[in-house]
Amino acid sequence: MRITGGMVFGADQRFAERDVVIRDGVFAEEADRKAVPGGGQDAAEEVIDASECYVIPGLLDLHFHGALGMDVCDGTREAYQSIADYEARQGVTAVCPATLTLATDELAAVLRTGAEFARTQTGGADLVGFNMEGPFISHVKKGAQNESYIIPCDPAVVDQFIEASEGLLKIIGLAPEENPDFEEYIRAVKDKVIVSLAHTNADYATAMRAFRAGAGHAVHLYNAMRGLSHREPGMIGAVSDARHVYAEIICDGVHIHPAAVRAAFRMNGAERMVLISDSLRCAGMPDGEYILGGQIVRKEGKLCTLKEGGNIAGSVSNLMDCLRNTVQTMEIPLETAVACATINPARAIRVEDRYGSIEAGKKGNVVLLSRDESLAVRRVVKDGRVIA
Repeated sequence: MRITGGMVFGADQRFAERDVVIRDGVFAEEADRKAVPGGGQDAAEEVIDASECYVIPGLLDLHFHGALGMDVCDGTREAYQSIADYEARQGVTAVCPATLTLATDELAAVLRTGAEFARTQTGGADLVGFNMEGPFISHVKKGAQNESYIIPCDPAVVDQFIEASEGLLKIIGLAPEENPDFEEYIRAVKDKVIVSLAHTNADYATAMRAFRAGAGHAVHLYNAMRGLSHREPGMIGAVSDARHVYAEIICDGVHIHPAAVRAAFRMNGAERMVLISDSLRCAGMPDGEYILGGQIVRKEGKLCTLKEGGNIAGSVSNLMDCLRNTVQTMEIPLETAVACATINPARAIRVEDRYGSIEAGKKGNVVLLSRDESLAVRRVVKDGRVIA
């Protein structure tokens, strides 16, 4: 396959007009042409005219829960396949779904089903990992997570999850302030899995201790954490000072004010920001009531809240919607937004050797976006094949 005439998002995170060549499902060098008698281009090669389009890598969402009425924690192959198909159609060609706070045995079963699906899947977005928000989180900042299943951090439980996921577990959350031995725990597991600070009421000093011990990720910045104050900067200030930490951010237009989004990019640097959707099973579905980890949530337009208590409960937007919103509403440059939805998440979960940029040898996943203010998806290519 050869994609011509488009403005291609390069590894230098700039757009330039050039061809994109995909051979055997992976990107090839631009000059590569299939050998044919007499030289020249193979007449059978599929050519896509990308004039008036941006050509960007397939997106990678490393924190979302579900779509189309299904959640990965349903723990069924049907749910995984339906969600993977939906995400791929939106241009999200790799996923690292997030699990809810549930009983440990139930979480292990969800991971086992996901691992089996990843080994045998034949279509949809590639399942490249798992991001576990719980169960080692805060009772105070639980958000829409089910408090009944919160437990103290335990390296043995982490080992159980890693085994169940067949090594696909990439990130696991922690509220350090509720776990007195959190530094010892982090040191015990940090070489096996990325420790994130998630649903935490930690103050600045506690968060910095966790980051110095080896935690390297922050779950949905601003949300389900202590707010930023000039005397107690909390998690937000700690993330800014811990320069090795990747910070997730939900740019759906509901969770965070645009000015706060811009401030986060300035404080942390764009290279550490990761766009996520945090989408629930009600993404792509009509308004109404849905189940989230045993609790009822209500979807009204772009807002999803717990029926009891009214806490915001994730989003109803997919990552491509969030990318558009980041540019159109948050006024973040397109080049920055694309990087934060492609190469940054790939680096955050250490799969940048296969995903995140249009470079020779990586998976041949690209999205064609209209080169106008709408940034509409015109075509999705997955493994060198047009799927949408």
